[in-house]
Amino acid sequence: VQLQASGGGLVQPGGSLRLSCAASGRTFSRGGMAWFRQAPGKEREFVAAMRWGDTNTYYVDSVKGRFTISRDNAKNTVYLEMNSLKPEDTALYYCAGAIKRPISRALRERPSYSYWGQGTQVTVSS
Repeated sequence: VQLQASGGGLVQPGGSLRLSCAASGRTFSRGGMAWFRQAPGKEREFVAAMRWGDTNTYYVDSVKGRFTISRDNAKNTVYLEMNSLKPEDTALYYCAGAIKRPISRALRERPSYSYWGQGTQVTVSS
């Protein structure tokens, strides 16, 4: 099973990026997928998630209204659309997949996800 994240880069404050995470070898369509990020010197933190059978999407408060998570089941790919980017969004972004649908209170927890991508760097700077 591989998760391949892409789409990171250098962008000015206020700009946009779209991250992609393509899964191969396994489908997560009946489980869940998420994005986490890790800034230098900080712990990896939850950013956004979605799961099978749930029309809701979940976000950390700091990105609500700016980031959107979505998925294309036919392509086995999850996306993170990031708008109005801020310098504090600078981090290495990881996608994660769960075969089993995470329960609500565990959606934001790293142990809920068994598969991780390699990370893609997002740098927001003028």
